[in-house]
Amino acid sequence: MFFFCTERHMSIQTKLKGLEMLADLDGGELSSSLNLFSGRKSCPLCPEEKFKACYSHKLRRHLQNLHWKVYVELQGQRMCICHLPCRNLKPSLSGDQVSGRHVAHYHCVVCSVTIARKTDMISHLKRHINKGETEASYSGTAPSDQAYEIMKELGTNVQLLPNHTTPQKSDTYFNRKMKNNRQLVFCSLAVLTEERNPLECLDAFGATGIMGLQWAKHLRNAIKVTITDISDTCVKMIKENCKLNHIRVDGCPRGPRVPDSEVEGVPIATVEVAKMDANVIMHLRAFDYIHLDPYGTAVNYLDAAFRNVRNLGIISVTSTDTSSLYAKSPNVTLRHYGCHIVRTEYYREVAARMVVATVARAAGRCNKGIEVLLAVALEHFVLVVVRVLRGPTQADESAKKLRKLVHCQWCEERLFLKQGNMVDDTLPCNCHGSLPGKTTVQLGPLWSGPLFNTGFLRRMLSAAVQHSMDDIQPLVKTLICESDCTTLKSFVHGPSALTNQGKRKTGEESGSAVKKLKSDMSLEHPPFYYSIHRHSIRGMNMPKLNKFLQYLTEAGFRVSRTHFDPTGVRTDATLLKFKSVLTKYSVPTYTNATATQKNVSTETTT
Repeated sequence: MFFFCTERHMSIQTKLKGLEMLADLDGGELSSSLNLFSGRKSCPLCPEEKFKACYSHKLRRHLQNLHWKVYVELQGQRMCICHLPCRNLKPSLSGDQVSGRHVAHYHCVVCSVTIARKTDMISHLKRHINKGETEASYSGTAPSDQAYEIMKELGTNVQLLPNHTTPQKSDTYFNRKMKNNRQLVFCSLAVLTEERNPLECLDAFGATGIMGLQWAKHLRNAIKVTITDISDTCVKMIKENCKLNHIRVDGCPRGPRVPDSEVEGVPIATVEVAKMDANVIMHLRAFDYIHLDPYGTAVNYLDAAFRNVRNLGIISVTSTDTSSLYAKSPNVTLRHYGCHIVRTEYYREVAARMVVATVARAAGRCNKGIEVLLAVALEHFVLVVVRVLRGPTQADESAKKLRKLVHCQWCEERLFLKQGNMVDDTLPCNCHGSLPGKTTVQLGPLWSGPLFNTGFLRRMLSAAVQHSMDDIQPLVKTLICESDCTTLKSFVHGPSALTNQGKRKTGEESGSAVKKLKSDMSLEHPPFYYSIHRHSIRGMNMPKLNKFLQYLTEAGFRVSRTHFDPTGVRTDATLLKFKSVLTKYSVPTYTNATATQKNVSTETTT
């Protein structure tokens, strides 16, 4: 258990005199004419049952030899050992707390967490130093509002607790690395507002409320934002952040409403903040846009999300359980997602298709289908954005795209199994015939359909340009090329390929562009990718990646780069054809000139 306080703990001192002042030792001994026990004083850092009240000279020796010598120091601040009952006792098997001695502990000067072991506290402080969090987050004389850190992102200010980077120790968790995730979700919502408005949007896991506040601050009257969280601390923090951004707060539908006078200035938007479980509010109310971003997996909330979401609405799911998604914990993967996977060179795309498959099954249980608009898998999260299509027919179409994947564990060739009972699970590689034993394994079931919607991504790019989101524009451009499976940059600039600097192209040019788009849409999106480093030939210098993409295009294959892997190539070519092109344009490490020089040198020596 961890406990936090807004004031400095008395065990944190800079001088020994501070401890003595806590014990009121400056007054000295009382006169002998007083009662025998009137001159006895208690230790401020020990309970009465551990250290009984004594005279000042003994108490001074106790403070100096125990509390002042057993400490952990950071920038002149001594965190002396504390024996007070600041930590909850471990409950017994019957559920009652054990009546025993309290565990000695230290209070962190940065985040006010309590840690029992001295070595653990030293490691904890080193992590603070590595993150640049070396200043004390609270002081006894400063007001409590100075303990918060003000952070600005996309024009939205939020105040953070000092321990906002540790989700196990703070309710109001905030991750700076998820900035790209928040901006992608914002762009997807901005595209939906162009189709219809006003929209009812739900940020089911508010934490600091930054995502919902960004929606309300930039999209204004086009949406009605609802931010929920189960924690009282988070709800209080979200309301304070609303005041910080001049946004009016509406309470829970049955709760009190905050008057406008409490908001400084004129409110620019209205946000509804509710303390409610995510499953409960999604069962009670219907929304047009739902974003799920729990800490870990989101499978526990998918059924409730698809229950009342409106037709043609959008659900975005962020999963951060990378250990199970990236095949590091296969037992957890099977338990949460119902899939069997192994570690492959294309493990990130396997994770994205596995999350989409889980989303599709949850939608099918509610007689709904999905259209995948976006699937991104980066180092620390997997984001999936889908459009909801109502009806059992749409659900059946989505269920047909859930297939098993045959994977060769030797050469890493892969192929989706076709539907039917009598299917051929042989791969185009020759590993099963040239090597003894079984070389293939079945993975999944995974989503076998496309992971991107090109038109939706182009509108997301225009929204990113409109709202000055420079960080994700290169990523969205890569996604557009990946969805088209092309390296042409002309299809990236602007939301439409038929306009150029606000002017229409000629009839012949526009007609050819439309034919090109229709032909690309008719082609099946090639699943997965190959890593050029994984399949490089030993003793050969492979060509540059952009040159290799050009060689594959000249050979008649569809090809593009992928955001899943910076060295990956998405193509419809098989692995054998991929390797043949790579071998053809690879150069030996040792040239003929160096070989002749070696021959001459050997002849002279002989």
